[in-house]
Amino acid sequence: MRNKITIVGAGFVGATTAHWLASRELGDIVLLDIPQTDTMPKGKALDLMEAGPVLGYDTRVTGTTDYADTANSDVVVVTAGMARKPGMTREDLVGINQKIITDVANNIANHAPNAIVIVVTNPLDTMTYMAYKILSAKGFPSNRVVGQAGVLDSARMRTFMAMEFNCSVDNTHAFVLGGHGDEMVPLVRYSTIAGIPLPDLVKMGWTTQERIDAIVQRTRSGGAEIVNLLKTGSAYYAPGASVAEMVEAILKDKKLIRPCAALLEGQYGLSDMYFGVPVVLGRNGVEKIIEVELNEAEAAMMKKSADLVRGSMSALKF
Repeated sequence: MRNKITIVGAGFVGATTAHWLASRELGDIVLLDIPQTDTMPKGKALDLMEAGPVLGYDTRVTGTTDYADTANSDVVVVTAGMARKPGMTREDLVGINQKIITDVANNIANHAPNAIVIVVTNPLDTMTYMAYKILSAKGFPSNRVVGQAGVLDSARMRTFMAMEFNCSVDNTHAFVLGGHGDEMVPLVRYSTIAGIPLPDLVKMGWTTQERIDAIVQRTRSGGAEIVNLLKTGSAYYAPGASVAEMVEAILKDKKLIRPCAALLEGQYGLSDMYFGVPVVLGRNGVEKIIEVELNEAEAAMMKKSADLVRGSMSALKF
């Protein structure tokens, strides 16, 4: 039997995620949007199906506005919500997107009670926590609700590292923890080029601390940089690819270690919040949270990032 993947939200991020997933033949895909979008999801789904003969994939893609079509999904990806506009922070979105996430989570619980849920909607950590609060009341354990954040942020940092060192992205490894916002925590000590930590590359004279600091800052503002360049809308290619990597890790039980927003219950000194930390992704979702040792400066950055997420969470209305 084929896996079934539902994507809630057929906008740019949702449709691009469907594109990456279809090409990987990870399972059949349901692309869902609100009834007001009329037949738009059907059009995008058919377009993706018609690319199959050209690219050689047999993925079935269904477009719908009816949650009944999502029944028994193995994975549900939630991209629904308002995207950031220039000058808007992720926190500005809390009130608007809380209503959307509430409706989506209730429908997931009713139609796909055994699914693993990946939240992409911003503000990411807060909306993942919101989804968890609703889903946990319906029997979902925390390991089956995860937020996509550090996978994307680390991919951005890896891109900038490859540009700086003029090397293949395959030689890069980045470690970006914390909240998915302006105070995310790119851990330079744990980020490497071909296994060589970035601080060692500074000592070797390959780069300077100032250039590493610039990479860190560009990573933190990676989403805003694209929002400002696009003028309307926000990033979708890299977010969609990042979700696809997570879905593949889950459905193939890869035990892939990536930074994701997971529910913390004492790890890193934090509790009752979703926050970006290294996790093992497998068929059960978040199978393990990895607690790495932080120095004083890194711990201070994590606290600052957590305080920002707490501030966003305080805007939630239960």
